[in-house]
Amino acid sequence: MSRPRLRRALRGALAALVPVALLGALSGSAQAAPSGPLTDTAGTTGTTAATAWPEPLPVVSRVETTDPVFFLTIDDGWHHDPAAARLLIDRRVPASLFLLPGAYAYDSGYFHTLLDQGPSRVENHTVDHPDLTTLDAAGQKAQVCGAREAHLAEFGDGPRLLRPPYGAYDGATRTTARACGAKALVTWTYDLTTWGTDPVPMPRLKAGDIVLLHFNGTVEQDLRRVLDAAAAAGLKPAPLRDYVPE
Repeated sequence: MSRPRLRRALRGALAALVPVALLGALSGSAQAAPSGPLTDTAGTTGTTAATAWPEPLPVVSRVETTDPVFFLTIDDGWHHDPAAARLLIDRRVPASLFLLPGAYAYDSGYFHTLLDQGPSRVENHTVDHPDLTTLDAAGQKAQVCGAREAHLAEFGDGPRLLRPPYGAYDGATRTTARACGAKALVTWTYDLTTWGTDPVPMPRLKAGDIVLLHFNGTVEQDLRRVLDAAAAAGLKPAPLRDYVPE
């Protein structure tokens, strides 16, 4: 074979091999990429060089701030006390309402009034108040996303904060909640709910404290106690959403 013909044959063979080599490289890359989050032994989601998985949500029990503010949160929503609603509206208290869909299903007007006439906001407390740590990731996501969808359908505003029932959470809670629109898990600094006959002793509130109350039979009295104690400490209630970073 002459040299020109040999060179043409070699060029043709190389041209045929290039697509095969490229296909093999692409296939190898696809196989190397993870198909899901990598989870360590603690149950938290990790990252790889190939894929950046969402970071776990921060957990907030108090806010680091020098502003003279505290944060009022009220859970559940079963007891619809008109005097408590009037107090929140008249004093323009920006309460974070961590509600259960079932608690407003029979009387959503109570909470529409709070939202329409005052600065309160509805946040996420799951569908029906389970201990989330007893559920797998899919079960937790159903609880958190289901409550978010119900709140959005009822009030036209999706919650941005999640309070896990009983304050119980794990690594799956912190990762799956982000998929449901949450930007933080919120617990509390003080639970000042009165459950029996005697109120909880009132601590001296400090800037950034998160106070937990419940929509129960003493919610109006509890609200007055907390607001009076905050005023004595030189604090005003502030919107919690505004102090939790994206």
